[in-house]
Amino acid sequence: MKWKDEIVEEVRAARDTYAAQFDYDLARIFEDLKKKEQQHPERLANLRPLKPRAPRASSGPATDRDAA
Repeated sequence: MKWKDEIVEEVRAARDTYAAQFDYDLARIFEDLKKKEQQHPERLANLRPLKPRAPRASSGPATDRDAA
C-alpha cells in the first residue's frame, strides 16, 4: 500500500495543469517563468551570502559540533 499526501498530490496537479498550458514544452515554460520574474522582481529570492556571526561563548566542554 502506497501512502498518499494530499498536499503533494495537489502540488503535482497544479504543476501538471501549468505544464499542460505549454504542451509540456520546457523552453516555453522557462520563457513564461522568466517573463513572470520580470513582471514581479520583488518576488525573487535574495541569494547573497550572509555575513558570518561572531562565535558564541562556550558554556561547557568542547564537542564534535564545536570543531566544525
